[in-house]
Amino acid sequence: MIRVAIDAMGGDNAPEEIVKGAVAALADQPEVQILLTGRPEAVEPILAGLSYDKDRLTVVPASEVIETAEPPVAAIRTKKDSSMTVGLNLVKEGKADCFISSGSTGALLVGAQLLVGRIPGVRRPPLAPVLPTTSGPSLLIDCGANVDARPEHLVQFARMGAAYMEGVVGIKNPTVGLMNIGAEEDKGNALVKETMPLLKACEDINFIGSVEARDIPFGAADVVVCEAFAGNVALKMYEGTAKALLSQIKAALMSSVRGKIGGLLIKPSLKGLMKTFDAAEYGGAPMLGLNGLVVKTHGSAKAGEIRTAVSQCVRFREQHMDEKIKEMMAKK
Repeated sequence: MIRVAIDAMGGDNAPEEIVKGAVAALADQPEVQILLTGRPEAVEPILAGLSYDKDRLTVVPASEVIETAEPPVAAIRTKKDSSMTVGLNLVKEGKADCFISSGSTGALLVGAQLLVGRIPGVRRPPLAPVLPTTSGPSLLIDCGANVDARPEHLVQFARMGAAYMEGVVGIKNPTVGLMNIGAEEDKGNALVKETMPLLKACEDINFIGSVEARDIPFGAADVVVCEAFAGNVALKMYEGTAKALLSQIKAALMSSVRGKIGGLLIKPSLKGLMKTFDAAEYGGAPMLGLNGLVVKTHGSAKAGEIRTAVSQCVRFREQHMDEKIKEMMAKK
């Protein structure tokens, strides 16, 4: 059995949507055991109204909740019985293989490194969401964990990202690009210029050179490497632009009778398009390079995203990604 711990109290829609997603995942994944961490008095009434295999779901009591605005380090150190801390400790103690949370990103990043710990050789574990593009999924690594990364860190991000996309997403020999402000090698800041030759010399990845942010939505590379500040800005712009375009399309379709009729005609196609570009369809952002998988889902995650994140954890374990990353780091 693959044991997946889930923070039932983290996120805007906790605990109801988190619990529903966990129960839905049980139906999808017969080899999964779910450990829901949180306040039993909040979680159990929701479970009482759902049908599920009670032998494969356990509520692990946790009396505290880490709020989004709390200082991450202090929250992890002082709230030792929070739903997030309890879940991370389950992975640390070998009682769970993976942990999923929609709670505070800062606290999860701190807690994952302090409690779960890094694989030997991994200098900075990156956060890596899978983005929808016109040609399939693309991994953005790093998007929030390391804002002061050095060239050697970005090389590790590239190698781990490529291994993840091949092992978990199923893309053979994934292409790797370095986010830059132009295609020319002489462009970019000092970090990019120093990283470029290191990635070109890396024999175990399929490096294709620079990738501009505008080309990411078109699937310019299967893995896009960057430091966390640039990655987070790109990610937020990506998500914001998608929401803005969607709202404008809806407004245009509803602005006239002709638009409403046209909207009804294209509704099936539009639904398919929206699903393709829905980041929730790809689960959460894995934090790679740890002694166990930690996945950060959106703060606004609903049941569907939690359900997909569990499937993501299953593929990670089935492909023995921890062992593959350890072997990779041992090779330098």
